[in-house]
Amino acid sequence: MEKTSLFTNDAIVFGLLMLVLAFVFYTSSIKKGLWAKFYKVIPALLMCYLIPAILNSTGIISAKESNLYYVASRYLLPASLVLMTLSIDLKAIFNLGPKALIMFFTGTLGIVIGGPIAILIVGALSPETVAGIGPDAIWRGLATLAGSWIGGGANQAAMLEIFQYNPEKYGGMVFVDIVVANIWMAVVLIGIGRTKAIDKWLKADSSAITELKEKVSSYTASITRTPTLTDYMIMLGLALGAVGIAHWGSESISNFLKDNFETFNDKTSALSSFTSTFFWMITIATLIGILLSFTKAKTYEGAGASKLGSIFIYILVATIGMKMDLGMIFDNPGLIGIGLIWMVIHAGLLILVAKLIKAPYFFLAVGSQANVGGAASAPVVAAAFHPSLASVGVLLAVLGYVVGTWSAYACAILMQIASGN
Repeated sequence: MEKTSLFTNDAIVFGLLMLVLAFVFYTSSIKKGLWAKFYKVIPALLMCYLIPAILNSTGIISAKESNLYYVASRYLLPASLVLMTLSIDLKAIFNLGPKALIMFFTGTLGIVIGGPIAILIVGALSPETVAGIGPDAIWRGLATLAGSWIGGGANQAAMLEIFQYNPEKYGGMVFVDIVVANIWMAVVLIGIGRTKAIDKWLKADSSAITELKEKVSSYTASITRTPTLTDYMIMLGLALGAVGIAHWGSESISNFLKDNFETFNDKTSALSSFTSTFFWMITIATLIGILLSFTKAKTYEGAGASKLGSIFIYILVATIGMKMDLGMIFDNPGLIGIGLIWMVIHAGLLILVAKLIKAPYFFLAVGSQANVGGAASAPVVAAAFHPSLASVGVLLAVLGYVVGTWSAYACAILMQIASGN
């Protein structure tokens, strides 16, 4: 019988998460004493993620019994993207250069080759861990991880359809996905607190990123005003109105593709990922934000549009953290071992290429999360560097959807060869 958590009412759970966020922000604002020393080591953003994970792991709250992640990812995330792209400077983003794309595709390559290498390593130590025949073959299950880690849920579902992994065992792969991806995200967040030191070690030229941040900051300073109730109502109207349009548009596009083109209904086709309403929702919300940046709506950045968007992002971070059960790490050490080795290869390749091309840590972190975390976490990580950079995370995550199915398919074939099938 499944254990019931202490609090199952989402109103209570949401209240707890907001208290956690308030506690972290209050303690991280203290500039002297123990808390100041603590946050020099542990980034505040990581604590916003880790404390909900602890609450979930100890049975106080449960992600399985909550709809908060769904609400945050479907409503607050697109709203935050609109608010954060109001003041976007597309020309400055293009001036960031090709390193962002190089690091993204390096991350993709790391996932493609990481899976088969992990199978070879674990198979040499524990052959039974990578065994299985027919629908029970472990490589088939790991193909769904490749789909998730290059794109997201739609690509993961496509891999499950293509390679027909045993549905009864699929939960184990979802478990590895959650554990390993969340551990890696925690590592990435820790790195954000040490960006300057990492960039120095990489000998990276982060001048384009700094220039973009300064440009946005100086523009914000020039239009800053004390926000009124009218400002807040208009900003929320723009953001949540855009969310409504994004949901309507995403459903309309998805249904149109499925109703008029048979290939989009074929779950074994790479094009099936484009029927994902989440993909279109994120794309439409970002596009609306970009279009608004060419209008007078851009001046609402001076009333705190990106700060309001950041609030939504931090709530999303807390709900992502809530999905992590720290105790699960020890439930299936063999599969977790494959996942961890796989992620180490992904990370190692990113670090190697970043060192070679002197790419800033920002490109490494966002390029990785655009693959592994997709549209739900890439903007979170990008915004942690600066709210104006959230759109970079979104654009790369959208690219992940595009290349996800084909890249994951290539990875699966390599894993099949590596496992001897």
